Amino acid sequence: MNSREAFLQRVRVAVTEGNRAGTAPPLPERGRVGYQGAGADPVERFCTELTAAGGLPFLAADRSAAWQKIQDIVQAHRARKIAVGCGGLLAQLDVAGKLRAEGLDVLVMDAIPAALFRDALFAAEIGISNIEYLIAETGSVVMATQPNEPRSLSLLPPVHIAVAQPRQILPDLFDLFDLYSPVADLAQPALPPPSCLTLITGPSKTGDIELKLVTGVHGPGELHVILCDP
Repeated sequence: MNSREAFLQRVRVAVTEGNRAGTAPPLPERGRVGYQGAGADPVERFCTELTAAGGLPFLAADRSAAWQKIQDIVQAHRARKIAVGCGGLLAQLDVAGKLRAEGLDVLVMDAIPAALFRDALFAAEIGISNIEYLIAETGSVVMATQPNEPRSLSLLPPVHIAVAQPRQILPDLFDLFDLYSPVADLAQPALPPPSCLTLITGPSKTGDIELKLVTGVHGPGELHVILCDP
């Protein structure tokens, strides 16, 4: 047996051993490894972590305060073309209608043919979206791609505003994965996963060029998260 055949034989043996049922050690129980949780106040923890990641959280006392914050951001950027997602909290706050009343060019996703999403979102100065969940442990925004709320809504406009309710906060990243896991609590079947689940932690950042951190290269340079109970 030459050296090549000897090498291949070792690979075959290793693969056979690795695929033998019952040889993999059990995973450690949660609580001992990895799981961090959110502490006593998930909202405060989320805001702290998002701020540390370069994001901008805002706790709105009511609908009026949430709308005022959106208005402030739009005016600060002198934006005229705004892309807005559909349904959810955005519909409850009537964000698209209020922006139109301000005389702005509003692109609502369910009114745009899918083939035109990219060009419309590249032209938008601000993208405003619903979210699926928030992760307190990391300050992350979780986006679930849907036909009328594409992933590009949170990626292409240079400013991203996400609106959410405090009840959408999950303590830990493990809690998110449990929701979509087939081995989740049998009393509550796992959710069907979306075509794309995107986790966003702060504005877009890269350190590829001379190891210098640059913001807004591969996505929005600003991420605002507005928390509001409708």
